[in-house]
Amino acid sequence: MEAVKMFFFLVGVLLTFSKCAESSTPDDAVADLDNAAIHTVFSHSVRSISDQCLQCICNVESNCRPVGCVMDVGSLSCGYYQIKLPYYLDCGSPGRDWQTCAKDMSCATTCVRKYMARYGPRSGCLDTCETYARIHNGGPQGCKNDNTREYWRKVQRCLSG
Repeated sequence: MEAVKMFFFLVGVLLTFSKCAESSTPDDAVADLDNAAIHTVFSHSVRSISDQCLQCICNVESNCRPVGCVMDVGSLSCGYYQIKLPYYLDCGSPGRDWQTCAKDMSCATTCVRKYMARYGPRSGCLDTCETYARIHNGGPQGCKNDNTREYWRKVQRCLSG
């Protein structure tokens, strides 16, 4: 497993240097390298969301069923994890389309994992299920939003039950 992590780390480094080579000025290249290096280090130093945490988020959102779309705070939320369109776009838009992906367990789980990999390290919060649950519920900075505490308590009850 460590060899696989190292492989992807090295691929990230090579891609970083390739991007820097394309920069128009030396200053741009250094800035690109600094930003890419920071992203590479943080993205590989943070573990991913646990299966247990994902399962509890799924349970809280839909009883882990492929429910349809429902109106939630002014926009539609769909499927196992009640994914909204902006969330789907932020996770890289896996699968054919948003609603189909949200109702497919594998695709929806991939989307949530990618969203967490994107925003977890940038949140400034600890690498915990609480952080991931609150980001899922409240967006990229959800772990700092008091309005996501009750959602976390629901996920926490699932984890302890």
